[in-house]
Amino acid sequence: MVRIAVLREHVDGERRVAATPETVKKFIALGAVVAVERDAGAAAGYTDQAFADAGAQIGDRAATVAAADILLGVQGPDAATIAGTASGAWIVAAMNPFGERAKIDGYAAAGLEALAMEFMPRITRAQSMDILSSQSNLSGYKAVLDAAAEYDRAFPMMMTAAGTVSAAKVFVMGVGVAGLQAIATARRLGAQVSATDVRSATKEQIQSLGAKPVFVENVAGIEGEGTGGYAGEMSPEYQAAQADLVSAHIARQDIVITTALIPGRAAPRLVSDAQVASMRAGSVIVDLAAEQGGNVEGAVSGETVVRHGVKIIGARNMASRLATDTSALFARNLYNFLSAFWDKDTGRPVLPNGDEIGDAVRLTRGGAVANPRLLT
Repeated sequence: MVRIAVLREHVDGERRVAATPETVKKFIALGAVVAVERDAGAAAGYTDQAFADAGAQIGDRAATVAAADILLGVQGPDAATIAGTASGAWIVAAMNPFGERAKIDGYAAAGLEALAMEFMPRITRAQSMDILSSQSNLSGYKAVLDAAAEYDRAFPMMMTAAGTVSAAKVFVMGVGVAGLQAIATARRLGAQVSATDVRSATKEQIQSLGAKPVFVENVAGIEGEGTGGYAGEMSPEYQAAQADLVSAHIARQDIVITTALIPGRAAPRLVSDAQVASMRAGSVIVDLAAEQGGNVEGAVSGETVVRHGVKIIGARNMASRLATDTSALFARNLYNFLSAFWDKDTGRPVLPNGDEIGDAVRLTRGGAVANPRLLT
């Protein structure tokens, strides 16, 4: 009988948990034994009693990982957290493989099979397993709320006997999952919303949400479509044209939200210090890529700084700030992944060789790093 261990997160500021009472019940229904580290879900609003009522065993870290076949985490656990885990066990979490390569090498040396959920391919059958989409969706929503909290004016147009208050102008840069949710949320709050992206296919998505698309037209060499649904790198001609277009547009905006990321690389710079300076004092920028170097010049991860009278919010682990809901979604992603490969005969998930999902997420195997993206 497979034993699944749910770890308490030890990264500073991480409030999410990798399982919920709902997914614990589902794993037990598949025939698994589930052990949850004490207080693993406390910061996300899931009590030990709730886990116990769902059928989980509650214990300290050592008892939780002892004899575990599968370890579930939000972020890849460090060596101290998983000390005593048997060789051959799986670790299923968001691993940050490019930024924390030494940790991945440690998993390999310990004989553990590390499965990086952020490497999940963006294909139809993996949609319900995609942690980047589920977490980014709520991050985009929260970014708008943070901007509204810091902005010293109202979002919607308001007509009063004393005069009219103009609607806030919100500009979203990067129209992936987070950007689309930011657009929708800002629109619901009554703002005038515009958005841009290097992928031409997003223009219709922007318009469908009632926002104005801001795109460079008639420039050769655009390479923005990328692979797997992510933005790629822009041609030099496109970069120059976009800089000119954005500079003229951003100066008229009250709030800017940037969401652009390229997997495995530093976040692209979208907003320069000069463009920040062109904005009206009291404006707000939320940089959702601050942890990866930032889309905005001057952004500091985890801090709100003021430059040229403009507040720049360097978002850090935004999803963790909505821990109850993001944990529920993250936990379902993990359950959907493992249950999709559940083998009834062996009573545990099996990742067959040659499967595009398994091959994509598997980082280590047989004591070595096995993912091609980490071997190039």
